[in-house]
Amino acid sequence: MTRSRKVIALLFGLMLALVLTSCGRVNNNQDSWPTLQKRGRIIVGLDDSFVPMGFRAKNGDLQGFDIDLANAVGKKLNLKMDFQTIDWNMKETELKNHTIDLIWNGYTVNPERESKVLFSKTYLNNRQILVSLKKNKINNFKDMQGKVLGVQNGSSGQSDLDGQPKLLKQYIKNQSPILYENFNEAFIDLNAGRIQGLLIDRVYADYYIAHQQDKNAYNKDTGSFAPEHFAVGMRKSDVELKHKIDGALEALYADGTVQKISQKWFGQDDTVPIK
Repeated sequence: MTRSRKVIALLFGLMLALVLTSCGRVNNNQDSWPTLQKRGRIIVGLDDSFVPMGFRAKNGDLQGFDIDLANAVGKKLNLKMDFQTIDWNMKETELKNHTIDLIWNGYTVNPERESKVLFSKTYLNNRQILVSLKKNKINNFKDMQGKVLGVQNGSSGQSDLDGQPKLLKQYIKNQSPILYENFNEAFIDLNAGRIQGLLIDRVYADYYIAHQQDKNAYNKDTGSFAPEHFAVGMRKSDVELKHKIDGALEALYADGTVQKISQKWFGQDDTVPIK
């Protein structure tokens, strides 16, 4: 092959690579709603160990408050909800890369996340609390002085801890918590004495403790972190998708479905009025 032919072949190869790359590139400035309608399903990203929002039952089936609510919304939109387990610490990246279409699993609204994602209307109350074993006599945040704290990596608890260090972080050992990929692992270490406190979502803590043999072994302190609300996260460009999900949530709240799901999983109505 002559030099000129080699050059032409090389240029053709480069052009083909650019075309293929362009075809595979995801457009993050385009609303996903038309694509989702055509596909007939929405991929929901979740941490499948977060009881009682979305978790695996003993038979492997997904269940929980957010599973029920997402499926109810899916019926309103005539779309199937496909749930995909993700690394919770990478949830916004998974959303940006279009691996998932929604983050829906006890996802707390806060300023840091609002800079990255578009949120639906809020639907449930929550807050971060400190859980400890009563035998350790930790009755408030100051009692964590020099003690080891656990928190889930990428959680709103971690954001609160780092964002307001004078409330709790200043007291814990080395002013740095032990990070866990899920709360199941954190509770194992708490029960074994490897950590003395766990900063955790109230909904998870209440459900976990209620299902323990010795429910009175634990102490819960609400501390000073502000109340939180859960919502659905989506890409900033998905304005029409947000409109559709908000409309479905409003309708489900109006007909009492959201409240019934709350009663099922929490034994009370913890919902936020959706209007």
